[in-house]
Order: sequence, then structure tokens, then C-alpha cells
Amino acid sequence: MPTSDEVIEICSSDEVDLVRLLYVGNDGVPRGRVVDAGRIESVLTDGINLSSAMQSFNSLDHLAPGGMFGAAGEIRLLPDTETFRVLPYADRSAVMLCDLYDLDRTPWDADPRSALTSYLEDLPYEASVAFESEFYLTRATDDGEMVPFDDSVCFGADGMQSANDVVLDMTDALKAQEMDVVVYYPEYGPGQQELVIEHAPGKRAADNHILYKQTVKGVASNHDIDATFVPKPFPEAAGSGCHIHVSLWEGDENAFYDPDSEGQYGLSETARHFIGGVLDHAPALVALTAASVMSYRRLRPHMWASAFTCWGQDNREAIARVPSSQWDEPSATTRFEFKPADNTANPYLAELGILAAGMDGVERELDPGDPLNEDPADMSAAEREERGIQRLPETLGEALDKLEADDLLADALGETLFRSYIEVKRSQWDEFTGEVTDWELEKLTRAF
Repeated sequence: MPTSDEVIEICSSDEVDLVRLLYVGNDGVPRGRVVDAGRIESVLTDGINLSSAMQSFNSLDHLAPGGMFGAAGEIRLLPDTETFRVLPYADRSAVMLCDLYDLDRTPWDADPRSALTSYLEDLPYEASVAFESEFYLTRATDDGEMVPFDDSVCFGADGMQSANDVVLDMTDALKAQEMDVVVYYPEYGPGQQELVIEHAPGKRAADNHILYKQTVKGVASNHDIDATFVPKPFPEAAGSGCHIHVSLWEGDENAFYDPDSEGQYGLSETARHFIGGVLDHAPALVALTAASVMSYRRLRPHMWASAFTCWGQDNREAIARVPSSQWDEPSATTRFEFKPADNTANPYLAELGILAAGMDGVERELDPGDPLNEDPADMSAAEREERGIQRLPETLGEALDKLEADDLLADALGETLFRSYIEVKRSQWDEFTGEVTDWELEKLTRAF
């Protein structure tokens, strides 16, 4: 990772003229400022100003009514040189991710990245995390309608061919930014793609996820097409998720792996307790991981997106899926996957929430019960109740109610960040529920 001196040297060359300084707030949207590369030395020392009101913006680009932050107040964007990358898809441009600092030169208590940093410093393990994203490549018709880039089928070889040039440029751009590609394939929906990058330690995984999404969108734009990460861009097609893979490590030892555990999955008691905590907090947790109104169009039964609080071994309808480990590296690849997450989430908050929920399970030694290796939606309500399996919240509003009542997650985020997050997401929900939809006009006008 580059040092401050190395960043200054690169920025003083002909290679870089502009530097993007990005952060992600409560709305989950990457935002920031762009500075001339010649000013980077002073920016690394003094940061660059930003209105604190930006942390009360929602993803609709509206200020949350009555939010904590308004017209008065200022903070600083302070770049992290370890995240510096020259952008292979944008001429003479580079990027750095930033922490948000108060004017007294301390981390701002409403900053998601700083909150994750603080939590990881106190975590008795090292977290290894991967964000596994799906997205659609789209194009515009002559009428301006957004349609899928192609009509490929799930895992189809024809889809690999049609997207080959775009995906090749994406993989080159990711590798140039030290993000190794693990696997690529056309996903279930026409034009839908899954391009997976390697896992990384704690905060770096969340940083990489932001850089990854910007790279995908930037490369697509250079090919005169678009990439969208929204959870449900086409009503009849498959939704796009962002599955989050987690394991905990003590040095070179995977705390989630037990060689004496039976079967192909090798789960330790620590892993089972971690999953128990995730299940216990899941109804509140999805307010952080499925962070938009549209998210809940995807979290429905029989959608392989997970709609019930259960765990299973390679069960793609479970919110906590334990993938089978690699044959030759079981200790290195034993992990769990959190499925009810998508790309509208702030990755720092999603990771923080999952770790806090899981560690609560470890500390309380929560038993997740036996794995469920069937679709919970095919069980009767009585069978689910007997197993303690609940339906996840069906709307963002319901999820926010659960989050507000979860003291553990409130404590993990800290009062200021927690309150401001709730305000921002409530404002999005209130705008949605206050809007008259085309469906309502079409269906109800005939009757009334």
C-alpha cells in the first residue's frame, strides 16, 4: 500500500491530474470531492471541507426532514493513502477513500468508516470478508428505455461471449487496483453478471467493494453501456444481491473451522455461535444490509434471496448459508455467507452490523439449532414456528422498526451514527409511502 510520500510523488508526475476523494454516508451512495493533484500534499495534512448536512442526505438526494445535520456545521474529508489507486478507466485520475473528521481533528462520531475501524480494533479476531455482487449490464433503446445488455441465460456460454470485451476490461481494471478476480459468469437474469473479487481483511474488504462498484460502472460507461447495482432493475427478472462472506481468524488459524467436525462443512462451535447471533439479530440487521425500499422487492420466498431466519449447508434460501469448503483447503475456505444483502447498503455498516450480531452470539454462546436443508417457504407455519424460523421484514419500514429496537446494533454503531442512519432511512421510506404510484392510479381509477 502506498505511503504519503509515494502518493505525493505519483501526483506530481504526469500520470495524475485529478484525485477523487470519496466517502460513503448513511445513504450508501459514494460521494466526495475532486482536487487537483498538485494540492494533494496539503489535503493529506488538512483534509478538505464538507458540509455535515451530507450525512443527513438520503439516496433520493433529499435532506432528511428534521435530520440531525442541516445548514450549519462542517467536517473534513481526510484521505487514507492506503486506498490510493490510479484509475485505469479514467484518464489522468486517481482515487482515495476518506474518513470523516470533526473540526477538533478526531474521527467524527457519525462516520461509518471510522465506526468500523474502531470496532475492528477491539475485535478479538481478524475478520476476513468478501462482498459478492451481482449487477446488470444495460443499454438504452432508441426510445431511451433501459433494457438488458443481452438476452443470455443463466451461466450461458453465449452470455460469456457477448460480454467478453466488457468483462475483460473490468478484470484488467480490477487487477490494476490490486483486486484479484476469483470467478465470473453470466447470472440468472438476461444481462445480469456476477464478477467476484478475492476476500480481504476487515476494512479493506469494504474499501475494495466501493472501488469495485465504481470500476464496473466506469468500464461499462467506456463501452457506451451502463451497469446498475440496484436490487430489482427489471420487475420480471432476477434481483441483484451482494452476498457477504465472513470468517474469523486467530493468526493463521480459522476460528470457524474444526477438523473434527462431521461432514463436508467443518464448522467450529465459534462459527455456530456466530451464526446464532446473526439469526437472532437478523430482522434488525437487514435494515443495514438491505437498505432501500427496492431491497424488499427481492427478499421474497422462492427467490433464492432468503426470506426466513434460518441457516443451512449450501441452502440458498437460508439467510446464513454455509458453503461447502474446497476439498484441498478446508481450513482456509470454511466460512458463512449472509444472503439478505444488496448493493444499496453502506458496506462499512453492513460489515459492522454482521460482525456485531455474530460476536453477540459468540459471547452468549447462542445455539443456531440444526441446519435447515430445505426451502423454509415449503414448510408449514407450524413447522417454522417449532424451529424458531421467522419471516424477515417485508418492507424497509418494518426493518427500521426492528433496528430501532435492537440495543446491540445501536451500541455497535454509536448513538450519533445510529440516530442519523435511522433518520435518513425513515425519510426514504416516508417519501415512498407518501407517493402515489402508477399502479395505484391504473388499478383504482377504474373502480372509484
